[in-house]
Amino acid sequence: MIEAVGLTKRYGDKTAVHNLSFRVRPGAVTGFLGPNGSGKSTTMRMILGLDNPTAGSVTISGYPYRQLPNAARHVGALLDAKAVHGGRHARNHLLCLAQLSGIPARRVDEVLGVVGLQAVARKRSKGFSLGMGQRLGIAAALLGDPQVLLFDEPVNGLDPEGILWVRNLMKALAAEGRTVFVSSHLMSEMALTADHLVVIGRGQLLADMSVRDFIEANSAGFARIRTPDTEPHLREKLTSALTEAGGHVLPESDGALRVTGLPLPRISDIAHDTDVRLWELSPHQASLEEAYMRMTQSAVDYRSTTDQKSGLQQPLPPGALPPMAVAGQGQPGWYAPPPPQGAPPNPYAQPQPQMPAPGGGFGPAPVVPAAEPAAAAAEKEPGTLVIAPVKADAAPAGEAAGGVPEGADAVVAASAEKKTTDTEDAR
Repeated sequence: MIEAVGLTKRYGDKTAVHNLSFRVRPGAVTGFLGPNGSGKSTTMRMILGLDNPTAGSVTISGYPYRQLPNAARHVGALLDAKAVHGGRHARNHLLCLAQLSGIPARRVDEVLGVVGLQAVARKRSKGFSLGMGQRLGIAAALLGDPQVLLFDEPVNGLDPEGILWVRNLMKALAAEGRTVFVSSHLMSEMALTADHLVVIGRGQLLADMSVRDFIEANSAGFARIRTPDTEPHLREKLTSALTEAGGHVLPESDGALRVTGLPLPRISDIAHDTDVRLWELSPHQASLEEAYMRMTQSAVDYRSTTDQKSGLQQPLPPGALPPMAVAGQGQPGWYAPPPPQGAPPNPYAQPQPQMPAPGGGFGPAPVVPAAEPAAAAAEKEPGTLVIAPVKADAAPAGEAAGGVPEGADAVVAASAEKKTTDTEDAR
């Protein structure tokens, strides 16, 4: 069993994990869920003794990881499948780990067979695909036949057959009475694999319950009903009856009705009493993904500016109105974040449309200040390079005196320092 009590980890002024307490019990697959940056990897590193907690403690079978005798025989972990020397063969890599932990060499061939890498056991790991690397990492975790197993994204890079194999492996390990702790972002896979969930957000515990309880606690249950499409008046009749009975009815895009606040038997009775035929009457079964998104939507550190369109943005509070659109301006935070305060204007931006002037019509275009004469610029900052126009047939009288020639047919660069040119000697 893994037990964390008041686990806290700070990096300078940043708190990665705060007062986290949970238990991972044997005989079940426990999913470890949370948004990116929520502290999952930091927590796993503290469990394995790779990071010291700032406060609190975490134990495995009652002992900190570093105090376990021959820890590799008690705990197996996959945190980073790429942490393998690319020049080593898969079998040699596992042999080294086995020798360091006093594990018999025959166990290496056993785990290679379990993960299906017998055919490539003598190939260098640098030529492995992402999925093959994951299988090698799982083999390393199973090497000591441990009772406690931790996996961070074990199905990353695996094909459907490999994902099914990992799912069955996790369940088989838990059925043997082992403690299996799995971190993953694939909600559909966790729904099929995990028995229990530990969910964190911004380093704090959000939920510690079974998968079924988690879905029920974080999903809005409703009934979906459908009346004959050729009889729209019956749908209106049923809607009125359901509303009078205390239900809340919303139409859906496909013509069905979403009903909340009434159980299915009551909805069926109302339809019968109003003499309305039902083509569909079904409860909505929320998925783990829906429940997870509802639970963690306020704990996401990195949110796309289009989340409002995709339904991931939290709804406005009751009575609140969306920001008013201003003519000629975009909507900051909707399609793009607003520019930082005090930022200089973008020289490549398209000109803004003119705003209507009071009394009708459009206001004049903004006045662009005239460019400062080149000669004046040179006088202000001697020694700088100045670009000035000059006529092709103009006499270069100013060159010898260090002045700046004038003209508009060609461009020459004149330095503020005196230039000397002897055309006669050049001939």
